[in-house]
Amino acid sequence: MSQTTRAGATRPGRRRSQGATETAGRGSTEQRQGANRRSSGDLVIGGRPRVDLLPTEVLTARRSQRTVRRVWAGVVLVAAVVGIGVGAASMVAAEAHDDLTAAQDQTLSLLQQQAQYKDVRAAESGTTLREAARAVGGSTEIAWKSYLGSVQSSLPSGTRITGVTVDSASPFESYVQSDAPLQGQRIATLTIAAESPTLPSVPQWLDSLKGLKGFVDATANSVTLDETTGAYTVNMTIHVDDEAFDRKYDLEEEK
Repeated sequence: MSQTTRAGATRPGRRRSQGATETAGRGSTEQRQGANRRSSGDLVIGGRPRVDLLPTEVLTARRSQRTVRRVWAGVVLVAAVVGIGVGAASMVAAEAHDDLTAAQDQTLSLLQQQAQYKDVRAAESGTTLREAARAVGGSTEIAWKSYLGSVQSSLPSGTRITGVTVDSASPFESYVQSDAPLQGQRIATLTIAAESPTLPSVPQWLDSLKGLKGFVDATANSVTLDETTGAYTVNMTIHVDDEAFDRKYDLEEEK
């Protein structure tokens, strides 16, 4: 009897343990299924009831606080960016100021070095001024000695120049031009008196003068005979242009 009782007692215990295991397995399966339903947004039946008893004002205040925190975070970010920009601008300005200071120091050093040679600079300035004055004063100069020699060479053999009158341009005012038609521009006028032992051929004389430097035109004013000596005196006017200038000062300036 005792053995039968133990065996019988043992069997119901095993059944209970197996039932509990199956129940636990079904419970865990149902929990997983319930969790899946909740995660998928399905209506859960038999779930744990939840109620939010907080007033609407509290929820609104919390949302407002979150918004305020975001705004302040944005303000802090903007301030940081502005600070970085100001710092970079300050660095650039400092570098520019340093460069300006260095340039000013260099300029001051150069001025001090130039001050040591002020006498030389004054002499150079005076020399330049004198050269400019000489160039202006000599701009209308003609080498009349050699030019009259050329005029004498162009005259017929046996003819000599007895008198010359020169009217030339000035460096301070323009030469007055003639109002007569068909006369070219001139910068000087030569009035020559020449003596010839024979009656000169005036057209031949005028043709021979065309080879003069800067020749414009020539006119025979008169031909007279000196009965005492038997010689002929010719009065002639010659006009020349700016090609007759010797330009020797201009050549020195170019060198």
